Amino acid sequence: MKEEFVIHQGVLEKYSGESPVVRIPENVKSIGRLAFSECSFIKSVIIPDSVTAIGEKAFWSCDSLTSVNIPDSVTSIGAYAFDFCRSLASISIPDSVSSIGNSAFASCPSLTSITIPDGVPSIGARTFSECTSLTSFRIPDSVTSIGKCAFMGCTSLASVTIPSSVASIGESAFDGCYALKSVTIPDSVTSIGKSAFYECTSLTSVTIPESVTSIGERAFEDCYNLISVTIPDSITAIGDAVFVGCDKLDPLKIITPVFSQKIFPNHYKKSGYCQYCAGKLQNDQCTRCGREA
Repeated sequence: MKEEFVIHQGVLEKYSGESPVVRIPENVKSIGRLAFSECSFIKSVIIPDSVTAIGEKAFWSCDSLTSVNIPDSVTSIGAYAFDFCRSLASISIPDSVSSIGNSAFASCPSLTSITIPDGVPSIGARTFSECTSLTSFRIPDSVTSIGKCAFMGCTSLASVTIPSSVASIGESAFDGCYALKSVTIPDSVTSIGKSAFYECTSLTSVTIPESVTSIGERAFEDCYNLISVTIPDSITAIGDAVFVGCDKLDPLKIITPVFSQKIFPNHYKKSGYCQYCAGKLQNDQCTRCGREA
């Protein structure tokens, strides 16, 4: 008779059963790479408190998985562990977990809520990307960085709490979060990555604190409902086209003049103002600083 579980030295290497409800044996210490991958018939998994680690792609593409209990014994969740679990609606991660891999919960379109414990140091690349039913998210105080594409394509995400522990917001971190209406960037953040808030079409206001020194190119591109932005004097580097497509913004009211040309190409000249000091132009020459437009 074929064994349901292939276990070697405490590692569950493969599940070969056919039951939609799986109870992992008590002698398992870790769930190995690809152990349940593409088991599309599994609906529920019970993990015993002997397990300390969930490996890379452990439950990858378990399309019917709706619930899984993660016990307090687990300390790490590997990359892509629950990637493409399209029916997974909610999951609670215990305080014992201190490491969550890249894309761990990516492409879980039914996921409406998830709690990340204090102790997790970062939200990695694509960790929650394409979780299209996720409406709100609290980032714990232990997190210092939000990785590349971390919440990319979370089209229903309306609110996110970024704690004062976060120092950097990565490239495309909130790209395509169409429902996000406002964001408060804490004064611990020093850099905002390329396309970080690209196409956040519901975003109406952003306050960038004095701690930020760099904003990547296209960071707020096509946020076409954005009407209010505060940019501090602390900015020393800013990419091209940061606010391209933000048609409701008035650059004359918000932009540090030295960066105006990079952020709003040709806007100043077309509006009759100097791109360097925002003075009025007369015959293509600034009446304030004397420079030619």
